[in-house]
Amino acid sequence: MNYNVNFEKKVAILQGGSSSEREVSLSTGEACSEAISKLGFNVKSIDTKYNFIEDLMKLKPDIVFNALHGRHGEDGIIQGVLETMKIPYTHSGVLASSIAMDKNLAKVFFKDAGIPVIDHLVLDPGFSIKEIPFPFPYVIKPVDGGSSVGVKIFRNQDDWLLNKNFENDNRQYLVEPYIPGRELTVATMGNKSLTVTDILSEEWYNYEAKYKIGASKHIIPANIPENIKNLCLNYALIAHEKLGCRGVTRTDFRWNEKFGAKGLFVLELNTQPGMTPTSLVPEQASYVGISFEELCEWLIKDASYDKR
Repeated sequence: MNYNVNFEKKVAILQGGSSSEREVSLSTGEACSEAISKLGFNVKSIDTKYNFIEDLMKLKPDIVFNALHGRHGEDGIIQGVLETMKIPYTHSGVLASSIAMDKNLAKVFFKDAGIPVIDHLVLDPGFSIKEIPFPFPYVIKPVDGGSSVGVKIFRNQDDWLLNKNFENDNRQYLVEPYIPGRELTVATMGNKSLTVTDILSEEWYNYEAKYKIGASKHIIPANIPENIKNLCLNYALIAHEKLGCRGVTRTDFRWNEKFGAKGLFVLELNTQPGMTPTSLVPEQASYVGISFEELCEWLIKDASYDKR
């Protein structure tokens, strides 16, 4: 590929931050910085754990490449800062980011769009097992978390006793029945869903399986029936559009094969999917013929802010 020479165009990569996904963000930022530098842009990485607003004001970048994950990075807060500063940035805007980060609210939007979701209940801080209406097994996860941080599967009473510290947490949690079966995911790029990946891991796609090399296996394309593949691609695009997303998103599914199409459920949509060496979106892009550098360049060209 013959890259454009963009030495005069400054790209600030926001990475790191102070969320529980800091290390993942640093890995994403490093990979994207290398790729964007190869494209010929003038690249500067900025860690938002520190005084990043002052750094942005000094640098005056043409574009911000958002490589953040977790709270204050993909929940609309950073996006709001960049809107105020009138700096074009990659990925989704304020509203889409905040809705997608709130798993409860996102499910409301998905359900309204006709996308199948698992029944759930929001648990307030200090909840007890008596408040959970579902039989074992079920899943408990932070309402606004990412990268599977804080997600627990409760298969029986003993699991609850081992993890009862949830009762002392000051966050809201979401509880939903555990769906046995396969973990599928779809990357959506602009107005097109790319393909379906089948994720194989020892138990479930937890933090280690996501980011430790060799901890999971990604089957691209997924060996699934054509109707399930088409449903995944369609639901991912509908979810992307329903939330008003832009750039690249990743939609995660659970599929219980025993029930065919009725066993397929959307879990969540990620507006800031990982761009690390083991990440799913770059793999899917590569499968459809888009290199990592081309993916980063497309995201830069897609960068925007609300000019109203």
